[in-house]
Amino acid sequence: MEQTQAPLAGITVVALEQAVSAPICTRTLGDLGARVIKVENPNGGDFARHYDDVVNGMAAHFVWVNRGKESVTLDLKSAAGIDILHRLLETADVLVSNLAPGATTKLGIAPGDLAQRHPDLIVVEIDGYGPGGPLSHKRAYDLLAQAESGACAITGYPGAPAKPGPPMADVCSGLYSAISILSLLVARGRDGADGRRGGAVAVSLFDTMAELMGYALNFTRHSGIDQEPRGMGSPAVAPYGAYPTADGQTVVLGTTNDREWQRLATEIVQRDDLAADPRFATNAGRVDHRDILDDAIGEWCGRHDLLDIQKAADAAGIGNARFNKPSDVIAHPHLAERDRWREIDTPNGPIPAILPPPVIDGFEPIMGAIPGLGEHTDSVLVGLGFDWQQIAALRTQGAVGAAFER
Repeated sequence: MEQTQAPLAGITVVALEQAVSAPICTRTLGDLGARVIKVENPNGGDFARHYDDVVNGMAAHFVWVNRGKESVTLDLKSAAGIDILHRLLETADVLVSNLAPGATTKLGIAPGDLAQRHPDLIVVEIDGYGPGGPLSHKRAYDLLAQAESGACAITGYPGAPAKPGPPMADVCSGLYSAISILSLLVARGRDGADGRRGGAVAVSLFDTMAELMGYALNFTRHSGIDQEPRGMGSPAVAPYGAYPTADGQTVVLGTTNDREWQRLATEIVQRDDLAADPRFATNAGRVDHRDILDDAIGEWCGRHDLLDIQKAADAAGIGNARFNKPSDVIAHPHLAERDRWREIDTPNGPIPAILPPPVIDGFEPIMGAIPGLGEHTDSVLVGLGFDWQQIAALRTQGAVGAAFER
């Protein structure tokens, strides 16, 4: 199939970003064809570059969320560095940042400042708690936002709360930011008299997690009960959980309605008595008596191998899955047979990367290379009209970082 034009071809995004939230936002835009220029501090760059060195000498977090970007090193505390940033913004459609609270104000590039100088620019700030509240001054990282929002209290086990494994606050904040950018780009194309229009967006990790807590907050507000975490289960529905199998694996089985419960009871575990018991006729009743059901299902699963359990569940139309470790997912046949892995370039050689989730007919995500620190400084400056003598002078002043050497 012929490749269609990238949806965001011609869109330029400038990123003042660290760690995960803003980088996953801009990487998402880059995968869709936007040009992403990542502005980094000459002294080490994005601190996520240095979390570890397990990916051919590079950090696993960094290579995950930074493919397809151009890295430019600028000292934004210098007048020359800020001047270069503004020249970049004159050519850009979007600025995304997730700096420390108050940092853009100190640099004179807060949304209000930029609205005057770059009225067509879409400006997105991702922070911990959003403006105007008693926590607005605080730094916030993924764990902190998850703890403050209550997410850790509904994860893990009673008396043993846990942080959800993936950085949900970071990733979802980044994706909400990307959605906001796309909506403003659509509005700009629809309503802008000359095809351009800016706008400001604020997304906080805390607000994002409060949104993801929707079910839990609704339940507690209207019942007065703080639900306890259920490990690999759910406080909302039962039976729904993980059960060891006879061959030493773990199967995850779930029901979401009364009809599914009847099929699980009669067709899988072959317990007509449970199906007929009025205590289990509704989901509310099954939740109240989940321990009885978990014991019965667990006993049956413990006498059967995983493959046989999954075959029976599929035949009965019951949702099921195998509990996998990351190493299992890397070798997962469902990813391999659907061709979900690609090879991307890095300064230290090619590495595998998984395709982004959206499958857009006729379009292959861009998935460009991982940038070295400052790798594109010279080419971007030349594109802005600087000559080599001027670039050398900026380097001598420390306004830009050292020349990149592969």
